[in-house]
Amino acid sequence: MDDNTSTKLEAAAFRRLLSHLNERTDVQNIDLMNLAGFCRNCLSRWYREESIKLNNEVSNEEARKIVYGMPYNDWKDKFQKEASKEQMEKLEKNHSN
Repeated sequence: MDDNTSTKLEAAAFRRLLSHLNERTDVQNIDLMNLAGFCRNCLSRWYREESIKLNNEVSNEEARKIVYGMPYNDWKDKFQKEASKEQMEKLEKNHSN
C-alpha cells in the first residue's frame, strides 16, 4: 500500500473513531481512562501535538472541539457526569504504577 492510501485510511479511521465517541456520550472519559488508558482529552492533546510537529499549530480549544464535536465546555455541561468513588479509586490505582 502506498503512503497516500495509508494516510487516507488512517484519517478515515480516526474520523470514524471520533464519530463513534460522539455517538457514545454515555461513555465518560474516566471510563475510557480506566479501560484503555486514554480518553477524549488525550486524543485532543495528541492532535494538538501533531499539529505543532507539522508547523500547523491548532489551539487546545480547537483540538478539543474537533475531538468532542463541539466546544469542550458545552460537552461537559451536556454529558459529563461526576465520577464515582470507585471510578476515581480505579483511576488512581491504574495510574500510580
